[in-house]
Formats: sequence, structure tokens, C-alpha cells
Amino acid sequence: MNPFESKLRGHGVELRRAALHTLQVNVGRKCNQACRHCHVDAAPWRTEMMGEPVARRIGAWIQQHRPAVVDITGGAPELSEHFRHLVETARGAGSRVMDRCNLTILDEPGFAWLPEYFAEHEVEVVASLPCYLDENVAKQRGAGVFAKSIRALRKLNGVGYGRRLPLNLVFNPVGPTLPPPQAELEADYKEVLARDHGIVFHRLFTITNQPIARFAQDLRQQGKWDAYLELLANSFNPATVEGLMCRSTLSVGWRGEVYDCDFNQMLGMQLPGHDSASGRFLWDITPADLDGATIQTAAHCFACTAGCGSSCAGALAG
Repeated sequence: MNPFESKLRGHGVELRRAALHTLQVNVGRKCNQACRHCHVDAAPWRTEMMGEPVARRIGAWIQQHRPAVVDITGGAPELSEHFRHLVETARGAGSRVMDRCNLTILDEPGFAWLPEYFAEHEVEVVASLPCYLDENVAKQRGAGVFAKSIRALRKLNGVGYGRRLPLNLVFNPVGPTLPPPQAELEADYKEVLARDHGIVFHRLFTITNQPIARFAQDLRQQGKWDAYLELLANSFNPATVEGLMCRSTLSVGWRGEVYDCDFNQMLGMQLPGHDSASGRFLWDITPADLDGATIQTAAHCFACTAGCGSSCAGALAG
């Protein structure tokens, strides 16, 4: 039994799947950035990207099972040549579509069409902006990223995002700490971005950094790995368990393989197949197959249950 399972049992809490609500599709690892906190280890030099046969099979599954939400992520999901197919297939099936956008992709040559495309298909934009101050963004995402992000947000505001169309921002701590209270930080973001840049948005999601990939490497190099894992474990909050995204979200990799969450995907914790030597793929299952199933966990799961909790939609508890 891993330490997270022991903690659950110690609190008399059981973690099982509820009804499927969100299909989260990771189209690949290629990104125009290489952020220090990235649990995907995405970068411009990555080549792992979803091919057409997989994209078509995922689209067919969406059409058949019609999940309430299709959440498209990466890497930079817009770099996928099948991005528009997934968006339009999901919208045609009646699903709400979310795009996990790093903002700076809107500033890249050849991607000026994105704001109008998002607006046309009513895509919910969930945009990464780890701080409202240039110097803090530069520490995590590189020099010049903040200015590009502000330009992108203005473009999105210009087509109706932050007003009639949903625009949500994402905060990650710069280092090995827990996020501050979400509501208070959201108020700060709204005040500063409106005052200094004329930018409006709907909500801020605070997300705890996962001890995975590039961030994990940094922790080990700085000698902070043990202290961070101890912080996460000691901050376990049983009130967050009911709202964990793994209970209602299914994560799909760029080859079509399925996981309980995007973090498990990065650790290769694929849902098992009918025998121990194989894993499952999206087209092997239906939503009914998942309801009530056990969820694979490990020590990294403490990041989602620490403090106010953390999910793709931000904090889980007040």
C-alpha cells in the first residue's frame, strides 16, 4: 500500500470513480515553451504528437458517448494538426470544449486565427498565467513571456473573452510551496490586470505544482524533494477527496491510451487491460465501464489533496 492510500484509509476515505463528466485529451508533448513547472516536460523539441488514426478514433468515441466536457491539452494543444477536428467534433456532439492554452501560442507566426476560431466555436479558454507580475512569470516561463501573454489576453478580450465568453486563468506557485487562497489571489489578479493592462477574465484557478518531470528534477537538484513531499503529505485535507478530478475525468494520451488523470499519464500509470501485460485504450471502454472503478494512486496524489486541494479547475475546498 502506497503512502497516499494509507493516508486515505487512516481518514476512513475511499477513492473510487463516479460518473464520467470530462474527457481530457492530451494531443502530445510539443510546445512553444519549456516551463520550469511543467509536469508534461513539454518543449519545442518534443516530437510525440497524436496521429490522424488516433484522432479519428477519439472523435468517433466522442460522437458516440457525448461526454459533457472535452478538455484539450498538451503541450500546446493548438500545435496539433488535429486540434480543429477534435474541437469541431466535440462541439458537434454537444460537448463543452476547453482549451488549455499557454497564451504565447497566440503570438506565434501562423496562429493569429486562434482568438476568432475560439470565439466562433465557443471554446472555453483556460490560460496559464502564473503571476500578474513580469518578474515572477519570467522566473517560471522565461523572459518576454509576460508581455506576450498580455498581448494574447487583449486579443481574447477583443473577441469577447472575459465578458460573454469564458476566460479563466491558471496560477502555479513559482517554487515548492502551496498556492495561496484562490479567492483572495483571484481578487488581486483582477485588480492588477484591469488597472495596469485593461484585461478582464472570469475566474482564477490555483494549481499545486506536481512533483513530476521537470519540476521534480528541479526539486532534487535543489535538495528540496523530501521537504516538498513532506509538505504535501502533512497538508492532506480529506475534504478535497470528493472533488478530485480523477473521480469524474478520464485522461487520454497521444496514442489513445487511458489514465485516471493527466498526472498519472505522465508517470505511465495506464489503466490496466484485461490481462496484466496490457493497458487500455479509449476505444476499449465505455463510460459505464468506469463508474465505481478503483483509481490508481501514488505519492504525487498528495499534491491534489494538500491544503485547499488542486484540480484542473483549481481549488477544491475553502
